[in-house]
Amino acid sequence: MPIFAVHYDYSDATVSGRDEHRPAHRAWLGEQLAAGTMLTSGPYPDGSGALLLFRAEDEAAQRALLAEDPFYKQGLIEAVRVVEWFPALGAFTE
Repeated sequence: MPIFAVHYDYSDATVSGRDEHRPAHRAWLGEQLAAGTMLTSGPYPDGSGALLLFRAEDEAAQRALLAEDPFYKQGLIEAVRVVEWFPALGAFTE
Protein backbone atom coordinates (compact mmCIF):
# COMPACT_ATOMS: atom_id res chain seq x y z
CA MET A 1 0.00 0.00 0.00
CA PRO A 2 1.41 3.43 -0.89
CA ILE A 3 2.92 5.70 1.74
CA PHE A 4 1.96 9.37 1.80
CA ALA A 5 3.99 12.16 3.33
CA VAL A 6 1.55 14.72 4.70
CA HIS A 7 2.80 18.19 5.50
CA TYR A 8 0.64 20.44 7.67
CA ASP A 9 1.36 24.18 7.67
CA TYR A 10 0.34 26.16 10.76
CA SER A 11 0.13 29.88 11.40
CA ASP A 12 0.54 31.99 14.51
CA ALA A 13 -3.18 32.80 14.32
CA THR A 14 -4.11 29.21 15.18
CA VAL A 15 -1.81 28.65 18.18
CA SER A 16 -4.52 28.93 20.84
CA GLY A 17 -6.92 26.72 18.87
CA ARG A 18 -4.24 24.09 18.38
CA ASP A 19 -3.43 24.19 22.09
CA GLU A 20 -7.12 23.69 22.89
CA HIS A 21 -7.70 20.86 20.41
CA ARG A 22 -4.30 19.11 20.66
CA PRO A 23 -5.58 16.36 23.01
CA ALA A 24 -8.30 15.38 20.50
CA HIS A 25 -5.83 15.67 17.60
CA ARG A 26 -3.31 13.42 19.37
CA ALA A 27 -6.03 10.93 20.32
CA TRP A 28 -7.06 10.74 16.65
CA LEU A 29 -3.42 10.25 15.63
CA GLY A 30 -3.12 7.48 18.23
CA GLU A 31 -6.14 5.75 16.73
CA GLN A 32 -4.53 5.92 13.28
CA LEU A 33 -1.29 4.50 14.66
CA ALA A 34 -3.12 1.64 16.41
CA ALA A 35 -5.00 0.87 13.18
CA GLY A 36 -1.74 0.74 11.23
CA THR A 37 -2.81 3.62 9.00
CA MET A 38 -0.26 6.11 10.35
CA LEU A 39 3.42 5.22 10.52
CA THR A 40 4.71 8.24 12.44
CA SER A 41 4.05 11.93 13.00
CA GLY A 42 5.44 14.95 14.73
CA PRO A 43 5.57 18.73 14.70
CA TYR A 44 8.41 20.78 13.26
CA PRO A 45 10.44 22.35 16.10
CA ASP A 46 9.83 25.88 14.81
CA GLY A 47 6.04 25.48 15.15
CA SER A 48 5.47 26.00 11.42
CA GLY A 49 3.72 22.67 10.89
CA ALA A 50 4.06 18.92 11.11
CA LEU A 51 5.04 15.87 9.09
CA LEU A 52 2.85 12.76 9.15
CA LEU A 53 3.44 9.49 7.29
CA PHE A 54 0.43 7.34 6.40
CA ARG A 55 -0.43 4.27 4.36
CA ALA A 56 -3.48 4.69 2.13
CA GLU A 57 -4.94 3.19 -1.02
CA ASP A 58 -4.59 6.46 -2.92
CA GLU A 59 -4.45 10.21 -2.44
CA ALA A 60 -8.23 10.57 -2.36
CA ALA A 61 -8.47 8.05 0.49
CA GLN A 62 -5.66 9.84 2.32
CA ARG A 63 -7.37 13.21 2.02
CA ALA A 64 -10.68 11.72 3.19
CA LEU A 65 -8.92 10.37 6.29
CA LEU A 66 -7.26 13.71 7.01
CA ALA A 67 -10.67 15.39 6.93
CA GLU A 68 -11.42 13.47 10.15
CA ASP A 69 -8.49 15.05 12.04
CA PRO A 70 -9.80 17.40 14.77
CA PHE A 71 -7.26 20.04 13.71
CA TYR A 72 -8.68 19.89 10.18
CA LYS A 73 -12.29 19.97 11.38
CA GLN A 74 -11.55 23.06 13.49
CA GLY A 75 -9.83 24.89 10.60
CA LEU A 76 -6.46 24.95 12.39
CA ILE A 77 -4.33 23.87 9.43
CA GLU A 78 -3.36 26.62 6.99
CA ALA A 79 -2.32 24.25 4.19
CA VAL A 80 -2.04 20.52 3.63
CA ARG A 81 0.36 18.94 1.16
CA VAL A 82 -0.09 15.24 0.42
CA VAL A 83 2.69 13.56 -1.56
CA GLU A 84 3.06 9.88 -2.37
CA TRP A 85 6.46 8.74 -1.13
CA PHE A 86 8.59 5.74 -2.05
CA PRO A 87 11.11 4.89 0.69
CA ALA A 88 14.16 3.22 -0.84
CA LEU A 89 15.98 2.30 2.39
CA GLY A 90 15.21 2.10 6.06
CA ALA A 91 12.35 1.45 8.41
CA PHE A 92 9.47 2.03 5.99
CA THR A 93 10.64 -0.12 3.09
CA GLU A 94 8.73 -3.34 2.43
